[in-house]
Amino acid sequence: MDSAPLAVSLSSDISIESDTSAAISAAQKQKELEQFPRTKLAHLPTPLEYCPRLSEALNGVNIYIKRDDCTGLATGGNKARKLEWLMAEAVEQGAEYVMTQGATQSNHCRQTAAAAAKLGLKCHILLEERVKGDADYNENGNVMLDDLFGASREKRGPNLDMAAELEAVAEEYRKKGHNVYVIPGGGSNPTGALGYVNCAYELVQQIEELGIPVDHICHATGSTGTQAGLVTGLKACGSTIPLLGYGVRFAKDIQEAKVFTLAKATAEKIGMPDCVDAKDVVVDSNYVGPGYGTPAESTIEAIRMFAELEGLLLDPVYSAKGAAGLIDYCRKGHFKPGENVVYLHTGGAVALHGYLHYFQK
Repeated sequence: MDSAPLAVSLSSDISIESDTSAAISAAQKQKELEQFPRTKLAHLPTPLEYCPRLSEALNGVNIYIKRDDCTGLATGGNKARKLEWLMAEAVEQGAEYVMTQGATQSNHCRQTAAAAAKLGLKCHILLEERVKGDADYNENGNVMLDDLFGASREKRGPNLDMAAELEAVAEEYRKKGHNVYVIPGGGSNPTGALGYVNCAYELVQQIEELGIPVDHICHATGSTGTQAGLVTGLKACGSTIPLLGYGVRFAKDIQEAKVFTLAKATAEKIGMPDCVDAKDVVVDSNYVGPGYGTPAESTIEAIRMFAELEGLLLDPVYSAKGAAGLIDYCRKGHFKPGENVVYLHTGGAVALHGYLHYFQK
């Protein structure tokens, strides 16, 4: 799938400049988010880091990494941003349990378990066997940390309606008298997406402080909350920087529809219901490889390249597939020499321990 033709339209005809008015608007709109309950869990703002050796290797495209692998909570990652708003809502509702679901090596479940431990809540997770894995995949990496953070867990087979499975388990607990707060997979609902609305505001201000004209922002997109929050935040503050999500699971049209649905709901939540159009949501799913959670050759190449050139660790499920897209776009000239490209690193390196056999020499 990695050699498929370009499947997205990049707004290359738009002249993009550092937008002071967008940065001012972003700062003002960050304050407006204070109307929503929030529990500080993440180390913010995360750095925006220039990568000179990676830039040189990728034909002179200037690569900047937004380091959301450095959010702090349970080794960091993008879910910490979402959980600040989700866990605040759980606490406000007097929850005893938080429940969520994800694939076996779910970064989201690991960070949810850690957030629950930090706040003194019980955590129960459902892990879906989307990928047939070995002992490392099923017991190491994120799964081991789920246990260390004190979460209880159940397993489910593939191809189930995991949202329905989760709600059924939550209802069983409620019948026993427990107050349960359910977090959807990936923390991807309008409340969780506020974390990436806030990230967009943060990033626009950092770009203005650096004084660089950014031509593209890109990242891996899976459960939709990161991309939906980012596109909503960028449009809400008037930024014109194009956003591109590299899909890790679903086909382009399916993923774009899912992201747009959540972006509309998120825009409604922040009081700007008309700020996002369908054309603002752009996904390229040509780097999924054999399927969700299964690395392609380009995935492994991206992991090794980022590690060897910049000392950065990617994960084989999300961030490395997005990085494979970034690398290919630079090589094919879709991102041009001299352009400034921000890649948002969503974290997840803990999952490498579940994929050890891919890296044995």
